[in-house]
Amino acid sequence: MTTGSHIIVTGGAGFIGSHACKALARRGFVPVTYEKYRPAAVMHFAALAYVGESVEKPALYHSNNVDGSTALLQALLDYRPLPFVFSSTCATYGVPEKLPIAEDHPQRPINPYGQTKLTVERMLADMGRTQKLPWIALRYFNAAGADPDGEIGEVHDPETHLIPLVLMAARNRTAVKIFGTDYDTPDGTCIRDYVHVTDIADAHLRALDHLLAGGDSMPLNLANARGYSVREVITACERVCGRTISCEVAPRRDGDPAILVGLADQARTLLGWAPQRSAIEVQIADAWRWLAARG
Repeated sequence: MTTGSHIIVTGGAGFIGSHACKALARRGFVPVTYEKYRPAAVMHFAALAYVGESVEKPALYHSNNVDGSTALLQALLDYRPLPFVFSSTCATYGVPEKLPIAEDHPQRPINPYGQTKLTVERMLADMGRTQKLPWIALRYFNAAGADPDGEIGEVHDPETHLIPLVLMAARNRTAVKIFGTDYDTPDGTCIRDYVHVTDIADAHLRALDHLLAGGDSMPLNLANARGYSVREVITACERVCGRTISCEVAPRRDGDPAILVGLADQARTLLGWAPQRSAIEVQIADAWRWLAARG
């Protein structure tokens, strides 16, 4: 693929989408967010992505995430079946039967957010078989960190991700809520696998290269195969920030599995993907630097 080729990026202003746009631009691609060009491929990030909200408003999530993706895919097929890189999630697995979770693990989502992403994955598989659509669905575990250059980072309203919430509590000298301390884990709090956002962006470019070269379609996990509990993340944030962080215990949230840790051997083998910023302290330090610079 020649430099200067246009890549449609839906959700290109979001946390992961913006980092992917920066990575595309560095490679000489032109990321665009309006379908008036002759694109070479599509990266689809746009979606509602709050698990708790999806439990409260399932119709909204199905309308936005499924119907929106259906319209995009139909428009794409009306043009021609371009390579399609989809932003999926480990939430499609539901409560894990075994850990770490590999791509062949049963997909039984326990919240509407995960259900909508699984529905789109199944559409992609159908369209790949019947209409020759090349696709890769990247199932992220917990995206974290920020651009190491400090140009872009994580800003959600409301913010629900653990690391930025803990860091905001450190900055503002307020308390961070721990949602549930009675899970079946060593310290009673949820365990998650955190993946740096720039490593996720790198995986998108590698998936794009794979499809443009005629590679097979498939789902791939993006994970580090290492989990950290909520309390471990708070302790790591205290080390990075050099501050004590107060905590408040709150009830469990609906739709939260106790442990989500993934296996990404297929992405490493197929795409040559090797996360460069996997250490939790590195992810926290990048996010802290971004947050501190914004005041």
